[in-house]
Amino acid sequence: MAKQHSEQVALGPLVGLRVVEVGQLLAGPFCGQMLGDMGADVIKIEDPQKGDPLRQWGRDLPQGQSLWWSVVGRNKKSVTLNLRESEGQELARKLMSSADIVVENFRPGTMERWGLGYEDLQATNPGLIMVRVSGFGQDGPYSQRAGYGAIGEAMGGLRYVVGDPSTPPSRVGISIGDTLAALFATIGALAALREREVSGRGQIVDSSIYEAVLGVMESLVPEWQIAGYQRERTGAVLPNVAPSNVYPTKEGDWILIAANQDTVFTRLARLMGQPELAEDPDYATHGARGKRQAALDNIIAEYTSTRSSDELEALLAEHGVPAGRIFRPADMFTDPQYLARSSIVTVEHPVLGGVSMQNVFPRLSRTTGTVRWPGPALGQHTEEVLAEIGVSAGDLAALRERGLS
Repeated sequence: MAKQHSEQVALGPLVGLRVVEVGQLLAGPFCGQMLGDMGADVIKIEDPQKGDPLRQWGRDLPQGQSLWWSVVGRNKKSVTLNLRESEGQELARKLMSSADIVVENFRPGTMERWGLGYEDLQATNPGLIMVRVSGFGQDGPYSQRAGYGAIGEAMGGLRYVVGDPSTPPSRVGISIGDTLAALFATIGALAALREREVSGRGQIVDSSIYEAVLGVMESLVPEWQIAGYQRERTGAVLPNVAPSNVYPTKEGDWILIAANQDTVFTRLARLMGQPELAEDPDYATHGARGKRQAALDNIIAEYTSTRSSDELEALLAEHGVPAGRIFRPADMFTDPQYLARSSIVTVEHPVLGGVSMQNVFPRLSRTTGTVRWPGPALGQHTEEVLAEIGVSAGDLAALRERGLS
């Protein structure tokens, strides 16, 4: 059973920090999610009419509820303000005047046009950290271009190397460009918080999607510059690193085995009842195995296809060979490692009941974060939050009548 979380009290290392999030979709909001997961008080400002478009995204919208939003919006307070109007901008400015961090992922210049640029906000809040996530960064000739995650993945070098060599460049099955930019944005925000302890001053964290993707591309750049080597699409393998591939099991499932190190390959060969492979000059060394990668994969596949997934997984673990089954959600709900660490938690949703989702990562030994609530209803916390800056119930009613909140 997944562990039930119902805490409403914030826990985690960022308790006491206030974050105002004015981004939408994923690149900015995922940064806000991570900060909220770690205990920060995250106030998400949304358009009064439709809110974050992510509320309408996802394959299934049971009872009109986006499951994607329930994850990315978790631990946040939703406040509706029309930032295209001066009154909405002024209220946002008041909220940001007491914030530690502002997260935004609009096209560069948008916040400035609304009077919410960094210089505007820093005038009354010199310690403010503004996290700015965009496709191409805040400057440079491409900065004003529309920049979605997919474009950053393409221009950062990832798309070219993903997929089978017989097909055009593929995509990873998640919005990896957006989430990488958010991860770098979060790291930058935490680094800026640390520096603020020394200087007392805030600063801008500029996280671009294409550079976040580029940042995880390993040695792609010097391989081309120094060796003239261009990485290509290679499907499930890395060229010259063998064996490291997915292999079929008896019932038609797949298991990934990574036994490319010499000592590990020796253990795999013994497990398969073919210890002589580890002594064969064709397979005895890393270089030799890499040259005969396809032939070696065929030998291993012949063996794995005679064993059930459970049997094979147990044998590999017993012999110290790194391996893992290709998981789908159904596997995650029953896997003992997932269960032991509560990697998936169930959170109460006011409409859907218990909604299962990934837990907070990474874990901290003393002050780990929690999932306190799923993505809130649009404007659910408007009255509560605006009351803190002096907006009365009557003022709020007038704002709503004019479509400003």
